[in-house]
Amino acid sequence: PKEFGGAAWNAVQRHIFEEEAAAHHAPRIVPFGLSMLAPVLQKFGSKEQQDYWLPRILSGEDWWCQGYSEPGAGSDLASLKCAAVKDGDHYIVNGQKTWTTLGQHANMIFCLVRTDKDVKQQEGISFLLIDMDTPGITVRPIILLDGGAEVNEVFFDDVKVPAENLVGEENKGWTYAKYLLTHERTNIAGVGFSQAGLSAVKRIAKSEMAGGRPLIENPHFAARVAQAEIDLMAMATTNLRIISKAAAGQAPGVESSMLKVKGTIIRQEINDLARRAAGVYAMPFASEAVAGSNDALPDPNEAGPVAAQYFNNRKLSIFGGSNEIQRQIIAKTMLGGAK
Repeated sequence: PKEFGGAAWNAVQRHIFEEEAAAHHAPRIVPFGLSMLAPVLQKFGSKEQQDYWLPRILSGEDWWCQGYSEPGAGSDLASLKCAAVKDGDHYIVNGQKTWTTLGQHANMIFCLVRTDKDVKQQEGISFLLIDMDTPGITVRPIILLDGGAEVNEVFFDDVKVPAENLVGEENKGWTYAKYLLTHERTNIAGVGFSQAGLSAVKRIAKSEMAGGRPLIENPHFAARVAQAEIDLMAMATTNLRIISKAAAGQAPGVESSMLKVKGTIIRQEINDLARRAAGVYAMPFASEAVAGSNDALPDPNEAGPVAAQYFNNRKLSIFGGSNEIQRQIIAKTMLGGAK
């Protein structure tokens, strides 16, 4: 919104920007502050929180990460145990978060914490904003198969957090978390990235030869490309439905789960098509492609980023709520809460 220094874009304008940025391989916007926390603060934050945090999110003064998953609470997020106990005008936080993406670079983390152990799991969770430089916080990178450290463990040992950093009401954090996740799931679908990826697959397949003719003319391969394009067009239409709801001031509903499931399947299918089209050129692993670079190991077949993107994007069907969980959400909604 303009009152917080933004451009006052509507949902359609933002969609156009994100699609064009993805199509031209522009650096990705880190979503945690701008795309995930900001909508929560706009809807549930206090006036003081909005006035303070939103301009800092927009300017990039604060780099945010997300403190949701724990060693025993991933897809079953409501079973989280990281505890926050009220002590005067502070909360004392103890516990652990894991798979915290880019946490080693962040100066702030928005966290789900348990503030009441004596009620139903979902009813005892609160939403806290925590300074990563607070004494008692330890960040331990998780070294992945490719040697990179994209995700982290974050430990909280008697961490003092000002009570004013509680978003909304105590024990209402589950409501805010679900609202945030609808925005995250919509972003994970990555319509623009899929469109750019499919275009790259076609270019590679036109130059790669199979059986004496371009791979794109191979009936089996061409059929897979055509099916991916049909699925992508259908997903783009679903995405536009969500955008129209956002333009009308409505939050994404179960459509975000549908988009997350189908979007991640399509992105992984396009990654597999690129891997098959590039053949041996897809074997080198260019880790910089994981961070969004499209310039790694350039060659005539555009195959540089293929391996890194193929392996890294396997995560898409897990984070943000696994696809199995999303199917359960869809089923419960469609069947009116039936179990």
